[in-house]
Amino acid sequence: MAPRSLTTLLAGAIDYAGLFPPADLTMQEAVRNYTGYLTSPDDWALGRFIVPASRLAEFELTGESYFSESSVWKLSVLGGSNINEELKQIADFNSRHATKAVIDTVEAKALTSDEVQNIMSATPKFFSVFIETPITEDPTELIRSMGNAGANAKVRTGGVTATAFPPANDLERFIRTCIAENVKFKATAGLHHPIRANYNLTYKPGCDTAKMYGYLNVFLAAAFIKNGMSADDAVKLLEEESSGAFRFSDGGVEWRDFRLDNDQLRNTRQNIALSFGSCSFREPLDDLKNLRFL
Repeated sequence: MAPRSLTTLLAGAIDYAGLFPPADLTMQEAVRNYTGYLTSPDDWALGRFIVPASRLAEFELTGESYFSESSVWKLSVLGGSNINEELKQIADFNSRHATKAVIDTVEAKALTSDEVQNIMSATPKFFSVFIETPITEDPTELIRSMGNAGANAKVRTGGVTATAFPPANDLERFIRTCIAENVKFKATAGLHHPIRANYNLTYKPGCDTAKMYGYLNVFLAAAFIKNGMSADDAVKLLEEESSGAFRFSDGGVEWRDFRLDNDQLRNTRQNIALSFGSCSFREPLDDLKNLRFL
């Protein structure tokens, strides 16, 4: 049985992005997978199904035969260049499938505070909105504008090239700024594995490798920063590569000499680190089992 601290940290955390690299599954494959995950013993960790706005019609055509009354699908749509037209598509979809599938989350990108405001002005309050922003420069102004407008932040933690992974100092600054500005965030890309290490960048034979962050590193860094951890220690946590440095129990979690209880973990998940996108749902959990965390 999984330690309570681990299930508290990861409940509903994995947004399924099977349509995206490096998996690049067909719509049929991704929908079929998600259907199976909804009824699997690991459904406690499953978050939303991620679909681009440009493929929403394709998703609807494929997904209708998989929807059921017993479990409502929750979806997040990645917006493109025409937010108003995409929101109309989303509203039409919701009106047709409200009892079986609902889009309640929208994800977009912004480089300026004005772009943040424009996105939020166009989007009905019903939706949770995540706005991706670069973190190579100090993101405080953009994150503050998200907080003022009622948006959440989104950070890209990797990709299919080694250069897509941000330095730990930049990632730590992003997390700390979100906490300071009371802005919730999600992470995306490169978080297939629990612990930071060198991994294959894609599923192709002979592909390049790179140092990837672990989702435990990122979520626990958020939890510890929220509870007073220094920047230097948080960077060390983000860069931690030893699974033995993490200890989960029913009462809490320890990383080296630091400890958090379940209430602190639950507070972090509810108010700061909401989810992470992964093109695989099985890989993040299978890795936990291989590490004997699950």
